[in-house]
Amino acid sequence: MSSANRPPAAALRPALPGDVPMLAAIAEAAILELTGEDYDSDQQEAWAAAASDEEALETRLTQQLTLIATRDGEPVGFISLADNRLIDMLYIRPEAVGEGVASLLYDAIERLAGARGAKSLTVDASDTALDFFSKRGFTPKQRNTVSLGGVWLGNTTLEKTLAAPDTTH
Repeated sequence: MSSANRPPAAALRPALPGDVPMLAAIAEAAILELTGEDYDSDQQEAWAAAASDEEALETRLTQQLTLIATRDGEPVGFISLADNRLIDMLYIRPEAVGEGVASLLYDAIERLAGARGAKSLTVDASDTALDFFSKRGFTPKQRNTVSLGGVWLGNTTLEKTLAAPDTTH
């Protein structure tokens, strides 16, 4: 990709309470547009409805460390970390997939978790996200079945042991 066609670099910032509607929209779009090879339409619709419930999302995000990737000031993705060990959510706008946004978010959250003393990270990854996390050193621990809105979805719990922080500085 030539530099003329490359999207501007994404910046990171913490989530703010006013971001919830935009984050719900990102989650819904990501689920409906990116998971069709792994989940049927009933599964996608149930998952999207749960993920885009703004009240539930706001409650969840206030209890987690959430980072937003922005491009030209507009959110293009987000990641959340619960209890300094569980990657709870990672959603990217469909049009930003493949541009390094998910990697930027993941790398930042891993560094923050490690700096805060985390020894490992876990994630209940959708089938769509399995490859992303596997490429970052996560190993599968168990297969799960989750009920959302009366529909069953499969995911996989993965874990990654983090390197001990460098204390020589």
